[in-house]
Amino acid sequence: MIPGPGKLSIAGFVLTSFACLAFAQAPEGPMPPTPSASIQATPPDALAKLTARVTLVNAPVTVRDSGGRMIHNLDEQDFRVTDNGVPQKIIHFEVGGDPISLVVIVETSSRIDPFFAQIRKTGILLTEQVMGPDAEAAVVGFDDNVALLQGFTSSHDSILSAMAALKTGESGQRLFDAMAAGVEMLSGRRKPSPESAVPGRRVLLVISEALDKGSTAALGEVLRRAQLENISIFSVGLSTTRSELQSKPRGNAPAPITPPGTYGMPGPPGTVPLPGAGNNSGIDLLALAQVLVEHTKSAATQHSLEIGAAATGGAYYSTFKGRSIESAIDEIGGELHSQYFISYSPKPGSDSGSDYGYHEISISLVPEKADGKKISTRPGYYVPAPGSK
Repeated sequence: MIPGPGKLSIAGFVLTSFACLAFAQAPEGPMPPTPSASIQATPPDALAKLTARVTLVNAPVTVRDSGGRMIHNLDEQDFRVTDNGVPQKIIHFEVGGDPISLVVIVETSSRIDPFFAQIRKTGILLTEQVMGPDAEAAVVGFDDNVALLQGFTSSHDSILSAMAALKTGESGQRLFDAMAAGVEMLSGRRKPSPESAVPGRRVLLVISEALDKGSTAALGEVLRRAQLENISIFSVGLSTTRSELQSKPRGNAPAPITPPGTYGMPGPPGTVPLPGAGNNSGIDLLALAQVLVEHTKSAATQHSLEIGAAATGGAYYSTFKGRSIESAIDEIGGELHSQYFISYSPKPGSDSGSDYGYHEISISLVPEKADGKKISTRPGYYVPAPGSK
């Protein structure tokens, strides 16, 4: 969402009370990896004071046929867009060609040590398949801490070096803090200008387990900000189970007291309990994402990466059932550069208070083009009322 002319802007919305940001914008140009450079995301109390008025919405759209193959030959007039049921006029339409600002979030926890040899080799895929031309990227690592490993750069060699230099850290999992830091970094990139009202895409790519431990940020806070900032979250889910199977035996380690993928204890305070947390059976990811965004909560679930992707129009790829990390990143690059990118400036509904609250985005095809096709896009965004959380 991008503000109109004459308004103080952070791409996507107007800040009415956001006195200061704890996380400074990453520098331009190549920067050597500095694992000791810890970074902090925006404090939760600052996010809670955020109010916004949306002036532009960007929606990535993937269209597949009945066999799951992506369709690339549709035109602007083939799509219909509504915002809270109100028809919208498309003001920007592109197929995979908009330049990208990318932040790669990589878990460096000792928990995933068996995957590190694979992850260090992914730099070439990130630069060639994901970034594409006219792109810039940065790399952030996390375990017990969140650290900037490479600032924004268009240099492919710098990204390759940052990924190749990854080192195993502690056993912590501050996933949500790392995601919040990435969103904060992206919020200052690809800002609109008189020459380009829709200057490009913002993408957060997470390579991690789906669990969080010790973060200050809540998943709902991260997703609310990502939606308002038009950030798409793609993720490669690393399997703890697979990691443990690949790691060395740990002697007489105690057997788990609960079945794999389930929780033996309730989630921490401030989280949303989720039945059946070990599998996706019966879980409505879009509905859960909406609840988390509206109430800025986290969820006691192993599906946080899937929820993040569903909430922002990205995609989640698991490595549990034989898919390699490399093939997952390759698939993400293919989808990212095959998506339709649709922008509109929301027209208010008849209700004078309708600017605030949750806005449901609906994108469909005209009847003559819809047969057998499946559309996936971001489900909506939440605009907090002044003074609300």
